[in-house]
Amino acid sequence: MNGKIYPCSVSLAMDLIGGKWKTVILYHLKEGPKRYSELLKEMQTVTEMTLSLQLKQLEKDGLVSRKVYGKKPPIRVVYSLTDFGKTFIPTLEAITAWGNQISSQKAEFITANSVNSGV
Repeated sequence: MNGKIYPCSVSLAMDLIGGKWKTVILYHLKEGPKRYSELLKEMQTVTEMTLSLQLKQLEKDGLVSRKVYGKKPPIRVVYSLTDFGKTFIPTLEAITAWGNQISSQKAEFITANSVNSGV
């Protein structure tokens, strides 16, 4: 894919969605398009630089599209899943269900007022 050779299909998939933030970004875009600032607010522990880099990589790999509205500041940039990105939703829902199962037994989530373990 894109001139890269992978030893197996799992390596290919992990190249596209692996890492700490890519799947989280896709999760937040699952319900519909969002502006950069909305993603940043929802993903409280990600840095601006990391979010920007991960969005660029997801866009390059065809999972996310970036649409710019307006030509003069303030412009509005909206990110959304592409058709290819939407094919990941069933897997994302399975990962979410698994995470919910684990968290009900062992973890805590971030709340608006505090930072605990979890995404």
